[in-house]
Amino acid sequence: MNAPLSTLVLLNNRRPIRELPEELISQIAAGEVVERPASVVRELLDNALDAGTTQVTLRLLAGGVRLIAVEDDGAGIPAGELPIALKRHATSKIGSLAELESVGTMGFRGEALAAINSIADCLILSRAEGQSNAYSLDGRTGELKPAARATGTTVQVKELFYSVPARRKFLKTDATEQAHCVEAVRRHALARPDVVFAIWAEGRLLEQWRACGIDEAAKTQRLGDVLGADFIAQSVAVDYRAGSVRVSGRAGIPDAARSRPDQQFCYVNGRFVRDKVLTHAARSAYEDVLHGQRQPVYALYLEIDPARVDVNVHPTKIEVRFRDSREVHQAVRHALENALA
Repeated sequence: MNAPLSTLVLLNNRRPIRELPEELISQIAAGEVVERPASVVRELLDNALDAGTTQVTLRLLAGGVRLIAVEDDGAGIPAGELPIALKRHATSKIGSLAELESVGTMGFRGEALAAINSIADCLILSRAEGQSNAYSLDGRTGELKPAARATGTTVQVKELFYSVPARRKFLKTDATEQAHCVEAVRRHALARPDVVFAIWAEGRLLEQWRACGIDEAAKTQRLGDVLGADFIAQSVAVDYRAGSVRVSGRAGIPDAARSRPDQQFCYVNGRFVRDKVLTHAARSAYEDVLHGQRQPVYALYLEIDPARVDVNVHPTKIEVRFRDSREVHQAVRHALENALA
């Protein structure tokens, strides 16, 4: 029996199985990690916060396509570790499976810098604590040379997607991409009221939020600074504990509901997440007081044993999986119901 023509064509054109080159591997990984400029901003802010920064500055040109620069005053990177920082699966965050299963840092996969460097021109300028001077690393050439900088790190990302021009076609206008970058900073700022955040675009200061501490009052102040005084005036405090889960933050009163879910913020151990369990729990708590398609507003902070939540679900680290999702769902629902009662 003769084989179909399509099968013969495939056999004749069969390509051998082979290992992909490192650069192509990184570019494929970048497809998951870097969707748009805001993805780069998120990853760089994660690194800055993990480094213990007290002040972060973001600078943008053309919505982040021409330039994304994140400057921090954290611990810095020793000169000898700078070339390693741009390699795939290189990280200072974890070193074993046990550490992965109870990770407490924002980043841990060791993929972001390598992925970003594969689709943009990257420069890292860093001075580690106790180091006599700073060093800069050119991500394209690998050149490492002395530079001037105070303790901390600056990462510059220029011409995003220059090596994969097809990806640029999927980006929106500069204004839209800039708005997404600002939103990425807002999400981090709401979780870290103890850190100063500043955003510059086209040489102009867009936003600046000063540090205000780490207690509940500081969280409330930062919520007001970022989301506006109306959010505080039209919301109630949330503070609830059930077993190993603590839920705090603020929940908007029914009259504060909006047509879009653009003021719904959920954090798990300081990490902004999008999770169906949390969203459904919040919606359930409002079901008797909100009707139609009106969307509640809230900023909820969950504290849970890191070993009871898996953050290694997706390269973007924005999704999580709870060991006991029913426990978390009930905690969030009861926290909101009690606050709104």
